[in-house]
Order: sequence, then C-alpha cells, then structure tokens
Amino acid sequence: MISTNDLRRGHVIKLEGELFSVVGQQHVKPGKGGAFVRTKLRNVRKGTVIDRTFRAGEKLEDVRLEKRPMQYLYGDGGSVVFMDTETYEQEQIPAEAIGDALKFIKEEDIVDIAMYEGEPVTIEPPLTVVLKVTYAEPGVRGDTATNVLKTVKVETGADVKVPLFVNEGDYIKINTETGEYLERAKQ
Repeated sequence: MISTNDLRRGHVIKLEGELFSVVGQQHVKPGKGGAFVRTKLRNVRKGTVIDRTFRAGEKLEDVRLEKRPMQYLYGDGGSVVFMDTETYEQEQIPAEAIGDALKFIKEEDIVDIAMYEGEPVTIEPPLTVVLKVTYAEPGVRGDTATNVLKTVKVETGADVKVPLFVNEGDYIKINTETGEYLERAKQ
C-alpha cells in the first residue's frame, strides 16, 4: 500500500482492478477542511487519462514493478518496438501507454521499461537528455527583455521553449519530466 501523500510522477497504482500511472499530482491544503491530493492518472493498457481526487493520507494499492533496460528500436504505427539489452527479445508497446516520454527518446536510446507480470507497463527515460535543435527561428536583435523565449524543434520532433540565443544546430539539455530547456550542451 502507498499513501496518496507519497504519489509521484511515474508511480503505478492499482485502482478498480486497472493499472494507472501517475502523470501529475498536486497536494492541496485548503483553508477550511482537510487536505487532498489531485491527480492525473493514465490507464497503462488503454492510454486514457482520468482526473481523480483523493483525501490526503488515503492508502492505495501499490504495484510492484520489475525494471529492465531496453533499447528503443523504432515506431511501428500505433506501437513502439523496444529490444531487451540482455536477451535481445523485442517487445511492442502501444504508443498511448508510453505518453509524453516518447517525445524525448531517439532511436537506439536505452530506457528502463517497467514490467508487471511479464507485461511492459511504462517507460522511464533518463531524467535529462541532450538533443540537437533541427529548426529555430533567429532571435530578433534587440529583443533582450528578461526571460524571452522562442519555440524550437529538436531532432525527435518535440517543440521546446528556449532562450533567444539558441540556434539551429545547437545541442540542448532537456528535462524529460517537464519538457523544459535546462542549458546548452556540447556534443
């Protein structure tokens, strides 16, 4: 069992006989009444996202997952193919079950796949990735107000907001949990 206070992004819980991955959570303590936890949960088999509110401290059924390193091979329509780095077996995982993490993974990257009873459930990419900027509009000269951001496209196809000085061809470090730019990187 796990307390709703301990829920974090990526946790997998069992709710009403289905497995759900925590996409987001927010602990709310109103001025009047008891605290509660507002969550966004993704059904790992169907890919649907639901909003659910729990009382703070409420106990939920935690799911024990086995994590295995796997290499991302390619996308195949509505699914993604990974290869186990130890046994070289290939697993197909529905793209909906993976969610936003796929935006920051390149082919041949190694990620941890969480398995439940031999079935792949979720993927856990590294906390940060370095990706090449493939498209960036030039920054406007003189537009140097604080925190001015522009949107660029990286090699995986994701859009990321970055400072004006980032140009096409630069490598940037991105936080995979939030999708935010961290810094320029050398490749």
